[in-house]
Amino acid sequence: MTTLFDPIQIGDISLANRIAMAPLTRNRATGTIPTPIMAEYYGQRATAGLIIAEASQISPMAQGYLDTPGIHSPEQIAAWRPVTDAVHAAGGRIVLQLWHVGRISHSSLLPDGAAPVSSTNQIAATQTFTRDGFVPVSAPRALRDDELPGLVEDYRRAARNAIEAGFDGVELHAANTYLLEQFLRDSINDRSGPYGGSIPNRARLLLEVVQAIASEIGAGRTGVRLSPLTTFGGSSPLDSNPQALYGYVIEQLAPLGLAFVHMIEGQTGGERHPADAPTFDYAALRKAFPGAWIVNNGFSRTDALDAVESGQTDLVAFGRPFISNPDFVRRLKEDAPLNALRADKLYGGGAEGYIDYPALQN
Repeated sequence: MTTLFDPIQIGDISLANRIAMAPLTRNRATGTIPTPIMAEYYGQRATAGLIIAEASQISPMAQGYLDTPGIHSPEQIAAWRPVTDAVHAAGGRIVLQLWHVGRISHSSLLPDGAAPVSSTNQIAATQTFTRDGFVPVSAPRALRDDELPGLVEDYRRAARNAIEAGFDGVELHAANTYLLEQFLRDSINDRSGPYGGSIPNRARLLLEVVQAIASEIGAGRTGVRLSPLTTFGGSSPLDSNPQALYGYVIEQLAPLGLAFVHMIEGQTGGERHPADAPTFDYAALRKAFPGAWIVNNGFSRTDALDAVESGQTDLVAFGRPFISNPDFVRRLKEDAPLNALRADKLYGGGAEGYIDYPALQN
């Protein structure tokens, strides 16, 4: 019987176990440059079968929060290298999440005070974090169709940069109502033309980006993160037919030979089975995808063990437990108690609440 602690091959990447560390924004970059402290943080957690490193901007226009790292400049590539070296030296595997926030941004974070870009010019009903603290996001500008090839190129280049920085692959962030999901959902995408209207049109940009990345670094080093039922940040309602939309997306991804799909079940950071959410058949999507399947969102130890042993999933991703437990894999295996999370140290700051959580003593 397969267990959570057994090794697995996902695409071109060999993993020691089926426990993934979910991408976690911690705002420890200096501007957009990764810092040395991040190497220690990720190296401490390298017993995870797979680390999915924090979301990182593919371009200057992709940023949405203060002090989050990028992967679009030589300085950023060089600064990521100690991180990947630390994880590999500890025997781990690490991929980078490629991020464009779209309309979830503020002009003060963007070049020359530009407006955020999106599938729409409708402003999101949410806030973001700037040098002035939490503020409402800025009104976006709808991207023109002729700008989208350049956007695809930004993703392709970022994927190549990630490999040059030593990452084992990338995860394309198409979840949590950021840019690619702003194109996917009819509740946000109000455009006409080849990238609006029908489900195939709304999925076109995501699929073009996936194909560009896979052709650049190999499909076996490429994964995609999706969140069919999330309204993360209060930024949008759901699509009018999420089952049909995400069923189509998985159907189109299935033949591409991707390493994995990372599925956020339910409400990001909230209920996995929200009472007010539509019925959604995740199992049908998992059955339609031949690559590795990663599930995420509030899985307990028992849930995770059962999910892998039953074949519901291939891997389980955990977020917050990895923040306060650098040895979370060992604690899972031994059913040991977990360190308490210091919520006031989640975002920004230095070593405190970042690399000073204790491991179990032998």
